[in-house]
Amino acid sequence: MFAKLRSARLALTGLASALLFGLAAPAMASPQAEPKYAAIVIDANSGEMLYDNRADSPRYPASITKVMTLYLAFEALAEGRIKLTDRVPFSSHAANQAPTKLGLRAGDSITVDEAIRAMSVKSANDAAVAMAEKLGGSETRFAALMTLRGQELGMRNTRFVNASGLPDSRQISTARDIAILSRATMRDFPQYYSYFALKSFSFRGNTIPGHKRLLDSMPGFDGLKTGYTNASGFNLAGSAVRDGRRLIAVVLGGPSAAWRDNNMEDLLSTGFDVLRRRSHGDRTTIAANLYEDDPRGPIMRPSVEQGDGEQSGLSIVLTDNPAPPRATKVSPSFKAAKAKNRGEWSVQVGAFKSRGLASKQLDHVRGRFARVVADAEGAVVGARGSFKAQFQGLTAEAARSACAAISAKRQPCMILAPGRG
Repeated sequence: MFAKLRSARLALTGLASALLFGLAAPAMASPQAEPKYAAIVIDANSGEMLYDNRADSPRYPASITKVMTLYLAFEALAEGRIKLTDRVPFSSHAANQAPTKLGLRAGDSITVDEAIRAMSVKSANDAAVAMAEKLGGSETRFAALMTLRGQELGMRNTRFVNASGLPDSRQISTARDIAILSRATMRDFPQYYSYFALKSFSFRGNTIPGHKRLLDSMPGFDGLKTGYTNASGFNLAGSAVRDGRRLIAVVLGGPSAAWRDNNMEDLLSTGFDVLRRRSHGDRTTIAANLYEDDPRGPIMRPSVEQGDGEQSGLSIVLTDNPAPPRATKVSPSFKAAKAKNRGEWSVQVGAFKSRGLASKQLDHVRGRFARVVADAEGAVVGARGSFKAQFQGLTAEAARSACAAISAKRQPCMILAPGRG
């Protein structure tokens, strides 16, 4: 099911064009091949679940754990037990945490405000432990408070044993529980939610960048938290606002940061589209609008997160295609009647690793956009691992009209002039 999520996103990135021209990318895993994967989408206002995939299956939360650490810090601020200017001392235990961290020595200290920024932007493990010790006396006691507060919020399948999210087989949560926590954080402490939208922060003369790519690339996206360990895969709790509606989504167990981020954007974008269509009487769901099989996606820049090194295998590789591409007619359903004024223009709606997947994309686009491709002939062009899904035989005007309609629905589309295959 998860492999559905990528096609709608291709039109949103500059690298999608490169793929449509025939650049190859590493194959993307399917949900069946990603046993760590789980996801959920909820309406932030009502709490209604709009989509779930293994939402109640136990997973390792990794650094999303820090959302609960921050929740308890925000609670202490709201109750006046601490102030943003208070100092947070670093014990030897805090200073000895594994990266990612600020790297302060035992005996040093930072302000509460700096600790919050370090957790939300850098995912600093030492800052999380230092805050836990300040609020709970010890990290162990604080983790017990985290679990208790989570249960009070409705997180029935979550147990915390540390404040950072560093690997521990006892620390378990679910996509649903993380969505509950995310919603509670923005509901209970709206005055502090903006910390999750920070792209960087200044610390002792240095600018420390974050790694929430969607803050830059997705309109309306404003948080919350990434996470990664080898055991968990790439995690993200995210939220976005569009047309006055807010959605929360959680993606756990992605095989890469790019795959996870694309999944998050697809879920949220499709969710907003579903809400819009429902407002016009269309009884539809997110699951019904996610494309089924897309083996690849746009190549995104690597990120550096907690426990995450630079990702390998994400470079664009030119497809070996020395001979002119050969158009192969696909299933009978694509043998559209030729228009009286058949043209020589084409539109390309995806590039795939297999001929069968390219054919499915043609079927998908034909089903959704029958009006604009009615006079076109569906064809799969290419060989040896790079197959392009195209609608051929259009006039220039018809090609422009078709691509405009397809792109408006967040589907990939490229206009091909005569002689360009």
